[in-house]
Amino acid sequence: MKNPITFILVIALLAPYKKAQSQGFKSANEHTRSSIDSLIEAKMSKTGIVGMSAAIIVNNKLAWIKGFGYADREKRTPFTPKTIMNIASITKTFTGVCLMQAVEDKKVSLDEDINTYLPFKVVNPNFPDEKITLRHLATHTSGLVDRHPFYGDSTQFYGGEKPEDLGSFISNYFLPEGKYYSKDNFLQSKPGTYRAYSNVGAGLAGYIVELRTGEKLSEYAKKHIFKPLKMYNSGWSLSDIDINKHTKLYSKQGDKVEPIPLYESTTYPDGGMRTSVAELSNFFSCLLNDGKYQKVSLLNEKSARELTRFQFTEQNKPENVKLNGLNSGIFWATKMGGTRIGHNGSDPGVRTFMLADLTKEVAVIFFSNTSLNENEEGLFFDIYDDLYNYGNMLKNSK
Repeated sequence: MKNPITFILVIALLAPYKKAQSQGFKSANEHTRSSIDSLIEAKMSKTGIVGMSAAIIVNNKLAWIKGFGYADREKRTPFTPKTIMNIASITKTFTGVCLMQAVEDKKVSLDEDINTYLPFKVVNPNFPDEKITLRHLATHTSGLVDRHPFYGDSTQFYGGEKPEDLGSFISNYFLPEGKYYSKDNFLQSKPGTYRAYSNVGAGLAGYIVELRTGEKLSEYAKKHIFKPLKMYNSGWSLSDIDINKHTKLYSKQGDKVEPIPLYESTTYPDGGMRTSVAELSNFFSCLLNDGKYQKVSLLNEKSARELTRFQFTEQNKPENVKLNGLNSGIFWATKMGGTRIGHNGSDPGVRTFMLADLTKEVAVIFFSNTSLNENEEGLFFDIYDDLYNYGNMLKNSK
């Protein structure tokens, strides 16, 4: 047995050193936090971003979260992690979870002809005998495409004007007698053979989920996603959320950053969700953990893995996809040259990121309430990189 007096003396001599080590680590950590704040604030100031918030998730746990700037520039209302805003195409990941829940409940199959579920027929006139499936819709390989500029101009409604009914829009877009029908709504490619990002395809998938579950996505998600994950301030329309907690939106034109009215979308399954960075963190942690969050399971393990599984292989991939740069889950994809997984979003006054590395160890969410000029878009990716690098630092300091 060691001499207890000697042991006590050694501990006494080491104590100041241990304390200094602890203080040094704390000081370094505080310096790093200060540095990430400075990096973000400098980029916001340089470009005119009015407000933003971000969160970093490390090994499925929230490691850092903060807001910057203003939700309302004129009233100087701070943009916080609890500030609500529309999240643009990150919405598709919620549509994907609703879809996989409907698969679990045997309401739909990913590989059944979608016309089995619809009250009208959706047929690509270039390939009338080829079936289109929900898997095609969810991987953007259906051959159904957004016709620009019609699609964007005709699907967003500003200043409280109510959007057209989703089912009415879908039928008018795809039926030959519909007022929005055009052969340009379809690709000259068989379903499954060519990947073309399709918002209207996501709208159609969401519409099928509504038909098969008998509920609007807003009500379905409230029961099966928002309530279990304690996302009490999230919703699929302005009427679903507390408008006083919603940020104003801003758009930069030239050198001026001006407010723009809030808006809603006809094809809301592709981009209409509204939530906060704080609440979206719960959802993303769940997806990164095979559908589990704390004591809640949104999906069983098989469904959760199907949601995030890379759907394309060398033997089964669209002709225009190179697997080292792009792959797809169910409304979920690789980004940034195949180095990240998740989803981004972009709409007027909105830029959003929800991306993790391929190991799912470090994940970043961030919202900006300001859309920038096209030549400044890269700055959002710079901010993402700053946050991701800080996340790696937090992971390695554990």
